[in-house]
Amino acid sequence: MTKTFALGRPAGIRVAVHWTVPVAFVLVASALAEARLPAAQPGRPTWHYWAAGLAAAVVCCASLAARDGARAVVARRHGVAADSIVLWPFGGAARPPDTAASPGAELRIAGAGPLVSLGLALGSVVLASLLSAVGASGLAVETVTWWAAVNALLAVGHALPGVPLDGARLLHAVAWWRTKDRSRATAVTAAVGRHVGWPLVLLGLARVVFAADLGGLWLTLLGTFLVTAATVGGTPAWSSEAPHDIPVRQAMSADPVTAPAALSVSEFLNGPHSAFRHSALPVVDDDGTPLGLISMPSLQRVAVPARTSTTLAEVSLPLDRVPTAAPDDPLGGLLPRLDTCPAHRALVVEGGRVVGVVTPWDVGRAVAGRLARH
Repeated sequence: MTKTFALGRPAGIRVAVHWTVPVAFVLVASALAEARLPAAQPGRPTWHYWAAGLAAAVVCCASLAARDGARAVVARRHGVAADSIVLWPFGGAARPPDTAASPGAELRIAGAGPLVSLGLALGSVVLASLLSAVGASGLAVETVTWWAAVNALLAVGHALPGVPLDGARLLHAVAWWRTKDRSRATAVTAAVGRHVGWPLVLLGLARVVFAADLGGLWLTLLGTFLVTAATVGGTPAWSSEAPHDIPVRQAMSADPVTAPAALSVSEFLNGPHSAFRHSALPVVDDDGTPLGLISMPSLQRVAVPARTSTTLAEVSLPLDRVPTAAPDDPLGGLLPRLDTCPAHRALVVEGGRVVGVVTPWDVGRAVAGRLARH
């Protein structure tokens, strides 16, 4: 899901930050320190505004982590082993390796995030009222009031039926309950959510251009987030709802080209392997046993003088960091695991040999074909 930066694995859950979060952090802090807070509470030293702006941005990031942590906890309680969270400016995308077992479970999992945001908003309103009642600094009251508004925006914004927002999951749960068919519910959700982002982008731009309202930039950012999140490497993000009766073999690229582990980086780059139009290849030993995955960027990072003495095995992504599956495994849980792999590839292994490779695009193609025939 585009570029992310790992923060750690608390409670076994991989937590990563999308690259837009630091950008949003700077924008939030500067907008508060340079515009909103001075306008609401004039006459204070500049550093007061920046301290409050930075504190507000930190709390905003903590709110994102809290809402998505709550979703992961609820998912685990319903038997869905959520193993990763990617934090985005408008909330995170929890990526469990499997889907909920029932519409009710999915409804509760999807509803956890907005409820946490709503609770934080109400708590911030209460805190702002208490601070005002005891005569606290107006700057502190204004900052806490802003926290309440942001969490309310997260609660309402995530109710939009756009992937990967909670609203899409809520819609999917309701459609699944009404139709009794997970695949049909996925098709309904995809049809509704595919076109949610662009109207928000256009509305935000219209507010900026015609009403001189810079607040429209946030609508534009939200719409851009939805459009970006709806695509994973060119693949619809709703492919993670792949029906569980589609086998991996139906989506995989069979008989992939492999690279010998003992081959040097120089031999690989100057040999016939580099002519193949693949950004990553499975690395195998002399017996054909898979050892990992090699990508062109990792090869290009090897210093030129060291390329003749460095083997592919030394610079490949080890197998324990590459998702693997058997040809007859269900496709439904594979796409979320692809996000945990830096190369966004999975190896299909049978009898100790690599028989196929699966990319997010392969999964999307298989699911789209299934939904078209449904």
